Amino acid sequence: MNGRLPMTDSLPITERSRLRRSHPRGHFDRATINDILDAQPLCSVGYVMEGKPYVTPTLQWREGDHVYWHGSSASRALRAGCDAEVCLSVSILDGFVLARSGFHHSVNSRSVTLFGTAFRVEDAEEKLTRLTRFVDGLFPGRYAGLRPDRAQDLKATTVLGLKIAEGSAKIRTGGPNDEPEDYTLPIWAGVIPVRMQIGSPVPDPRNLDEVEMPGHVRDFRLGGQNEPSTRG
Repeated sequence: MNGRLPMTDSLPITERSRLRRSHPRGHFDRATINDILDAQPLCSVGYVMEGKPYVTPTLQWREGDHVYWHGSSASRALRAGCDAEVCLSVSILDGFVLARSGFHHSVNSRSVTLFGTAFRVEDAEEKLTRLTRFVDGLFPGRYAGLRPDRAQDLKATTVLGLKIAEGSAKIRTGGPNDEPEDYTLPIWAGVIPVRMQIGSPVPDPRNLDEVEMPGHVRDFRLGGQNEPSTRG
């Protein structure tokens, strides 16, 4: 085992990750957390710079029990996040829940919030491997057909990683939860489903005439984002 601790099926419940309310919506098992991370690449990462909080959107990808994200080497946020505490969050909106009172309106959603110390991928070869997996994870097989990255490209790119060791998922499904007496009111209630739609690819007008649309573009989809979990 090379001195490494075995990976458990669930994350520990900590003071930061536990849900203060709506406890049944909380999930700490890795399967649920991984499903949500894999379904939605867009995330927000919270950093502390000069004692003040900053949140920036970026794309994340998961490899085993780690998540990674990248950006410009000139980014103040990424420099601040290296070897520092960060918070990474992914959210998927699945529906608007309309109740019989404003108080009980809600949303059906899936989200993951992770905490930990971010690290920078320093080795150039490892950085290239991570970035290759990032692109191929979204568009299988694409990286091999691209112009190879130059040393300057890698130098201009920072890749940060975070071990999935502390955090939780939160999932809400179903209809409104109204007060018992409100069900007799003549008010429409229910759910307006929300789905992310993948549109038809738009070719770059400067594509060469002989270049055909590859399958990973024509058949592109995000894994599982339209399939809300029914667990819990």
